[in-house]
Amino acid sequence: MRIVQCVPNISEGRDLDKIQKIVAPLKDQEGFSLISVEPDANYHRTVITLIGDPEKMMIPLIHFFEQAKNLIDMNEHQGEHPRMGAVDVTPFIPISGITMEECVEYAKSLADHVSFMFQIPVYLYAKAANTPERISLPDIRKGEFEGMKEKIKDPLWTPDYGPHEIHPTFGVTAIGARMPLIAYNIDLKTTDEKIASSIAKAIRQSSGGFQHIQAGPAFLADKGFVQVTMNILDYKKNPIYRILETVKMEARRYHVEVTSSEIVGLIPKEAITDSLKYYFAVRDESFDKKMSLNDMTEYAKKDLMFRDFDDSKIIEAHVNRGEK
Repeated sequence: MRIVQCVPNISEGRDLDKIQKIVAPLKDQEGFSLISVEPDANYHRTVITLIGDPEKMMIPLIHFFEQAKNLIDMNEHQGEHPRMGAVDVTPFIPISGITMEECVEYAKSLADHVSFMFQIPVYLYAKAANTPERISLPDIRKGEFEGMKEKIKDPLWTPDYGPHEIHPTFGVTAIGARMPLIAYNIDLKTTDEKIASSIAKAIRQSSGGFQHIQAGPAFLADKGFVQVTMNILDYKKNPIYRILETVKMEARRYHVEVTSSEIVGLIPKEAITDSLKYYFAVRDESFDKKMSLNDMTEYAKKDLMFRDFDDSKIIEAHVNRGEK
């Protein structure tokens, strides 16, 4: 069976009724499961996770785009997370029985349909990108919704699909294919966003930090602290423990405590075990490669400081349930 993970992000994280209407076409479908819907009011963004047969996802995803177009007006949107469209990004991620090249074809098919049906400009990104400038999502999104009104007129930024002007309320979107990344945030016991910004600068690739790390600051007003928010693009080359321990080290210079961290969306089991092995070695303990997902979850909460975490956040917990 072909199994992909698909992770659409919408630019709405506060109106729960609106979010439910947007994701309604993805519920109770044959061939794939709606694993999670994770709204964040501070980021004003919701991360949606699907797992299953990509062929079965296509028509529900088209209806999902239509709902987002009808219900989200980007002219009224403000949040902590960078954004350029009502459905900001939709990646296809190979999990089992499917190649990256096939995921690219599904990305192109979805892009073709939503651009034609709804007059939405679409950029292909990551493994689906047609030019080097479009591999990186932050490069495409630079300028965000407001800046895209002029950016899209530059021949370098002509959309891959759809009109050469932004949709007046939807904006633009990115659709692509990529390997699993980890959306990871580290919580700091301070309200000073400049501290989070300085730490993010120290760890992200674009400013001389770790390769495969995109990072920035965010202030969570309702929680009363700031985060170093990031994507780990290749956890095999820069594992979670290395990033967490570096952030702890950098935070000490500001006399700030790292209190917890969080995973947004799902995480591969291997990304957890690769980091837990470090902490077991520090404690001079033997690592059990066959530990249960429940035990792995408990160690991840202790050693990696994951909050609001259980085994439902681990991809492998869902792979055998990809078909309903």
